[in-house]
Amino acid sequence: MSSITADNVGQYGDSRKLAARARLHSQYTIAETAWFPWVAARLSLKPGAPVLDVGCGPAWFWAATAGLLPENLDLTLADLSQGMVDEAVSRCNALPFGSVRGCQADAAALPFEEGAFDAVVAMHMLYHLPDPAAGIADMSRVLKPGGLLAVTTNGAGNMREIYELTTIFGSAPSDPAAEAFGYDAAERLMRSHFGNVSMAQHPASLRITEPEDVFLALTSYPPGDGAGELQLTRFRQAITDAFRQCNGVLEVHRETALFLSRKTA
Repeated sequence: MSSITADNVGQYGDSRKLAARARLHSQYTIAETAWFPWVAARLSLKPGAPVLDVGCGPAWFWAATAGLLPENLDLTLADLSQGMVDEAVSRCNALPFGSVRGCQADAAALPFEEGAFDAVVAMHMLYHLPDPAAGIADMSRVLKPGGLLAVTTNGAGNMREIYELTTIFGSAPSDPAAEAFGYDAAERLMRSHFGNVSMAQHPASLRITEPEDVFLALTSYPPGDGAGELQLTRFRQAITDAFRQCNGVLEVHRETALFLSRKTA
């Protein structure tokens, strides 16, 4: 289990720690089309379709794209954290969906009938599961024949310029999410369950200008969030040195992709 997946209860009781990491992307991404609208444009949803978001978190995706999606979607928001479900439902109730309901649920044991949904969305969450294959299998179960599974995750080279700094904590110099469930795992597991998969990588990078945002993001999950004062001091210095070497602007490569599979009709 990677560091970012080691304490799901502590990490995702609410959205505060997640927000520290999300800030890097919301504030510093350089892209022709932002991530959420880019994903929404590729989902091919139909008006009024029943859609399940597994690992919905605080529903930032739906808030950012509600005006871009077909009308009257029947949206079900599921997450292992009841706090996340409550926040997601509250946020989406004010948006133009046909209906919104929330459900606390284990992604590998979804409490829904077989064939209940036209689409299942699982965005940056399968790396949290002890067995991602079991999650994909149950998402397939609740899809209608011809239904769409949309999964997002990171590649092995994602934000390496940042993750190299976390070696101070004893971490590997790579994205822990990609280590747990990266591009290769998504391709292999989705193809094995569906017989088909397509992949598109979001063309984007980061230009980070505020060192403190890097510090807050990388100390929002283990082992950084439990580091001692000496390690934190060394970490701040490593960030300061990295920014100084780059003349105050840290250029960061991103590898983030959408994988789509359709259930055989």
